[in-house]
Amino acid sequence: MTLFENSARQQLDRHAPLAARMRPRSFDDFVGQEHIVGPDTVLRRSIEADRIPSIILWGPPGTGKTTLANLIANVTKSHFSSVSAVGSGVADLRIIVREAKDLLGMERRRTILFIDEIHRFNKAQQDVILPHVEDGSVILIGATTENPSFEVNSPLLSRSRVFVLKALTAEQIEQIIFKAISDAETGLAELRPELDEDAMEALVLFSNGDARIALNTLELAVQSTRPNENGIRKISPETVEDASQRRSQVYDKSGDQHYDTISAFIKSLRGSDPDASLYYLARMIDAGEDPLFIARRLVILAAEDVGMADPQALSVAVAAQQAVHFIGMPEGQIPLAEATVYLATAPKSNASYMALNRALQDVEASRNDPVPLHLRNAVTGLMRGLGYGEGYKYAHDYEGNFTPAENLPESVRGHRYYRPGDQGYEIEVRERLRKWWGERSHHNTESPRQSSEE
Repeated sequence: MTLFENSARQQLDRHAPLAARMRPRSFDDFVGQEHIVGPDTVLRRSIEADRIPSIILWGPPGTGKTTLANLIANVTKSHFSSVSAVGSGVADLRIIVREAKDLLGMERRRTILFIDEIHRFNKAQQDVILPHVEDGSVILIGATTENPSFEVNSPLLSRSRVFVLKALTAEQIEQIIFKAISDAETGLAELRPELDEDAMEALVLFSNGDARIALNTLELAVQSTRPNENGIRKISPETVEDASQRRSQVYDKSGDQHYDTISAFIKSLRGSDPDASLYYLARMIDAGEDPLFIARRLVILAAEDVGMADPQALSVAVAAQQAVHFIGMPEGQIPLAEATVYLATAPKSNASYMALNRALQDVEASRNDPVPLHLRNAVTGLMRGLGYGEGYKYAHDYEGNFTPAENLPESVRGHRYYRPGDQGYEIEVRERLRKWWGERSHHNTESPRQSSEE
């Protein structure tokens, strides 16, 4: 490194955001993730022994993925090359691989290739790396906020160890903040900031488990606060709120949080928990989720999980969908909330849905027998001559508008699909069917209840 480059680097470090300046330089300063980098963990031992395998670091933003990669660079004896999947392409990867092979051949020195946001690389870009990870030319460290099972190619994933990073706790965020305001070399101690308990609580709340947001919000709050007569900058909760503007939401409408949150919403509705259902609804609305997507899921749940226990539920859900489409947001959140409460508190039955599944299984597994003649519509003389409609009993000609008949084809005769539950309106349906069909049992005791996973 030339004198000019060294000076430029020092200036860059001096003016870098607080989150970048406060990156730990050793594992002793690293906060959180003890389950993967604690003193006796496999990863920690392999790093200190300079035998790091190819790894994928998966976790929410601000949990230390890039910091951990930098720590590995400081501890390991390998050459370290870092790229971001946002601004790098195949050409950059090939240059790094070529240099890595040269280093390995001339100096017997291995290269760690760190790819930030590896989930943004497409299949072709990931395929470029694969053979070089496989033959040991480079050691891959990929960082991602998305589930690597979906975002990283299976061959590349099978050659890497996946380590899951957890969101930082409130206590860990506080620890990072305290270090930043007391560190005179790279932190803010020279500005003499002071946070009371309320300001600290606000900063931890707005950071939402993201250390980067916590530190950068802290820096802006400190810089925008004038020192008092004693030179102390007293940071108020209002200043923290103003500096953060809005609490960070870890939500991507095409990523894991989208699927995890809608799954939690549906399962809370299915579990008849209106409070949890409203909470997850609020999280989705706050994150800007498509309200029609939420409404569609309400319609599906009304038919699948409430079903005949309360047939009105489907009407409520469809009405909510139409209301959201008609009035838009933000007012559309009101009918969404109403439908959410209605469905969460409605009696539940998936009997209709499971009946359809049983019928579909029979359709697939049995012969496709002709429709019984008495059920066919005889619209021509030829059809009548062939027996179409013969023996059909018109229900309204009989007492109670009902008369028993065998309407299933021969191959599935006697099979029973619909087994009413014991909740809500289905109690009445079950008694009606028993009155009509006697011991032709339409109940749910023939097989265990089945459930569908969201």
